[in-house]
Amino acid sequence: MKILVVHERYTQPGGEDQVFLDETALLEARGHTVIRYERHNDELAATGRLRQAVETVWSRRAVGQIDALLRRERPDVMHCHNTFPILSPAVHHAAAKRGVATVQTLHNFRLICPQGALRRDGRICEDCVGRTVAAPAVRHACYRGSRAATAATAAMNAVHHTLGTWTTVVDRFVALTEFSRDLFVRAGLPGERIDVKPNFVAPDPGPGPAERTGGVVFVGRLSEEKGLHTLLDAWRRVRSDARLTIVGDGPLGEEVRAAAATDSRITAVGRRPFAEVLERVAAAEALVMPSVWYETFGRTLIEAFAAGTPVIASRLGAMAEIVTDGETGVLFPPGDAAALAAAVDALQSDPPRRRRLGAAARGAYEAGFTADRNYELLRAIYERALARRRPASPALPTASRHAAPA
Repeated sequence: MKILVVHERYTQPGGEDQVFLDETALLEARGHTVIRYERHNDELAATGRLRQAVETVWSRRAVGQIDALLRRERPDVMHCHNTFPILSPAVHHAAAKRGVATVQTLHNFRLICPQGALRRDGRICEDCVGRTVAAPAVRHACYRGSRAATAATAAMNAVHHTLGTWTTVVDRFVALTEFSRDLFVRAGLPGERIDVKPNFVAPDPGPGPAERTGGVVFVGRLSEEKGLHTLLDAWRRVRSDARLTIVGDGPLGEEVRAAAATDSRITAVGRRPFAEVLERVAAAEALVMPSVWYETFGRTLIEAFAAGTPVIASRLGAMAEIVTDGETGVLFPPGDAAALAAAVDALQSDPPRRRRLGAAARGAYEAGFTADRNYELLRAIYERALARRRPASPALPTASRHAAPA
């Protein structure tokens, strides 16, 4: 099978970029031909605001380049990861024109929330779920604090809803959890075409050492929605000598470093290479994920599982689906610093329980998050997309009339 994989890289590399790398490598290792089409968010710096607003809705450049690739390479499937904001969902129409099956992974909630995280003013927000036009998001300037930028994103969703991009053109969607799938169905995506396929960790790092000396580790963007305030507040309440290592950077970096300067148990190491992150997770007594937003997946969770490291996570969204309370980790109410502190102290005082949870976490990885299992699921998704593939169409739809000339 020949697959064209489309992805727009982020300015700060994150989980979606890693999934793109992992899945393309997985497909090639199984003998498939992979063609990569990549762009980078850094291109935004050289693009005027008006032009970028237009291309967010319908990028003629991306459509032209994708169309040329499709004609030259003749892939069986086009699989898109991130298309925002440079590529635009219009690339799916280019594939439909050529009779190529299309797949879209739903890495975040951008199709139903211009801000992408279903969060506003420090709380979960579903005001735009199910709306063709995300008027509340524009009113509150949810994307980057800008009404103009939010309006461009809302227009992208509205235009492609009207054109049937999501309901007709895309052959299969990939949701990372059942929780995410249910949200997208409520928002109007066709549930019969949404497959659930989690992320995976490869190569298998193997379980970490039996005796852990790395304390508790947090890995992720240092931002409010990741629960950093809850985490730092919890450590002021932790009674044990549990050590906390915070890996990552972001807008709350200074606050994290200030906390580390006043509490000898906290160490902030900033952004680290991926291999080192895995080593730190494998050496940890527990991984903590105190996010206060839904998290479409949380790849760090399964990295911990692969290493046999138990997880302490918020009872919210994907985290509550992946982590089984009392079996592979501990769940606590989101935003509850006292409950998080109590969970840390309880695990710190009970090494045998930590080992049991870690062993079960490793078992969960082996059952559901290996490369072999993921390949089975991904191939089946492609086959279902191919089964729905339509004959080539002589021309693209007249969607470009919805956007000013670029």
